[in-house]
Amino acid sequence: MNTSTQPTITAIKIVYEDDLLVAVNKPNNYLVHQSHYARNIKEITLLEQLQQQLGFPLFPIHRLDRKTSGILLLVKDKSFVASFQALFTNNLIKKKYFALVRGFSPEIGKVDSPVKNDDTGVYKTALTHYTTVSSIELDIPVHPYAKSRYSLMELTPKTGRMHQLRKHLNKINHPIVGDYKYGDRFHNRMYETKFNCNYLFLHAHQIEFEHPLSHQKMIFTADFPGDWLNIFNEFNWQTP
Repeated sequence: MNTSTQPTITAIKIVYEDDLLVAVNKPNNYLVHQSHYARNIKEITLLEQLQQQLGFPLFPIHRLDRKTSGILLLVKDKSFVASFQALFTNNLIKKKYFALVRGFSPEIGKVDSPVKNDDTGVYKTALTHYTTVSSIELDIPVHPYAKSRYSLMELTPKTGRMHQLRKHLNKINHPIVGDYKYGDRFHNRMYETKFNCNYLFLHAHQIEFEHPLSHQKMIFTADFPGDWLNIFNEFNWQTP
């Protein structure tokens, strides 16, 4: 079965490139590479698109969900993957995400709750810090209420479990808009019909680390996709 909803293929934005490292701004609904989880999805992957675009293979250092947009790091030489992955293992990478969520989220807080690996069933510790950047109440009814409320949250995960941010925000009753697995179908449907948005509103905005070879401090930022900019404009929110 083909479950592809991938948009028309356009060039992937290269945020940074040197002799070894490449940072890209991954679009929504792009598989990084083929996997068992995505075996029914028949579409070009990010790695395939980048090889066509750049003319050489790349090897991802970490992962982003298919439905998550934002900054992704890759290397040109597979033998260096482990050196960069060690930064994640040793918590030497600082990542900043933004999420549009249901409800008025707390001003500041953290979610310190284990996350289950859907494949193995094993729970692992997971920690996410957050702050609320903006919030809004709309005169748009969403079942079962006469109005609807949303918040823009800045998220700093301290661990990197699969679907960690999506699960953590759902756990505190502020699921991400456009999350069809862990979210609220009534709010997702409203965004589809009122704002023509059917993507997950989770964006890996920034990553900061020390290059393991040059020891240079690196900070990369990924611009927000168009659907985010439309919502910022609709809600009169400043772009972070």
